[in-house]
Amino acid sequence: MAVPKQKSSKARGRKRRTHYRTSAPTVTVCPECQEPKLPHTACPECGAYKGRNINDPADEEE
Repeated sequence: MAVPKQKSSKARGRKRRTHYRTSAPTVTVCPECQEPKLPHTACPECGAYKGRNINDPADEEE
C-alpha cells in the first residue's frame, strides 16, 4: 500500500484543489409560461414538461 513519505502542507493541498469549484446551474426558459426553470425538469410555475401538463399547480395550493 502506498504511504506518503512526508506530510502534505495545507498550502499544497489547497493549490491542488483550486479548480474544484461549483458551476452555476443551467437555466432554461419554459416554453409554456416563459419562466426560468432547470432543464429536464417540470416547470415549477405551470407544471409543464415536454409539452404536457404533469401536475396541476392549483392542487398544490389547497
